[in-house]
Amino acid sequence: MTVSQPIRPVEALVALRRLLRDPEDTHQAFRVVRALDGRQAARFLGRFRASPDGARMLRERPSLLARLLDREALRALPEGSLGRAYLAFVEREGISADGLVEVSATGDRILSDPDFGFLADRMRDSHDLWHVVTGYQTDLIGEASVLAFTAAQTESPGTALLVAGGFVRSFGFRARAGRTARAQIRAAWQRGKRAGWLPAAPWEALLTRPLDEVRLRYGLGAPPVYEPFRVADAA
Repeated sequence: MTVSQPIRPVEALVALRRLLRDPEDTHQAFRVVRALDGRQAARFLGRFRASPDGARMLRERPSLLARLLDREALRALPEGSLGRAYLAFVEREGISADGLVEVSATGDRILSDPDFGFLADRMRDSHDLWHVVTGYQTDLIGEASVLAFTAAQTESPGTALLVAGGFVRSFGFRARAGRTARAQIRAAWQRGKRAGWLPAAPWEALLTRPLDEVRLRYGLGAPPVYEPFRVADAA
């Protein structure tokens, strides 16, 4: 089976424009990525298949979403573990692991290969874990930074376009916030290039490990310190 599809640049730009008008319309972000990643998807899947953890997960098909939705099991994990930090994060932000499932269902998913369907779902479901291990918050600067980190890791043209859109949009922020955003985005890209490869991270096992240990394992360093800038601030 193949996962390669023609790119659709006009559709991507239309979706990006809608997203820049309404940053909370997450559905448009998925449309951008799917419109541009049709050719990169095969290379991304190939790298995942070639990694030991990726190959094992494709055989076993673990459900990361089910693990992340089991909050009682997460609450039973040791204090300081990735799982407990993740639980604190989603409860503080008022979000859930299945929050992106509905908005990701655009009807044009690249699912000609079931392995890629599994990988795409896993990337979606692990998004908030990436926030936790990198230390980027859910404000506009943090979301743009985690996307820059992700683009560097995945070499996704669609994600890179989202980052470019966020970078340009930062010029409309207050002066200090705009400078902070652009500096954080650049640093996040470089950090993603240096770090270990998170797409193949065995999150199910890592949930039980100390968060500091996970950050050390993937060369993530200390979380960045910055003043959050949210949608209400931009408005």
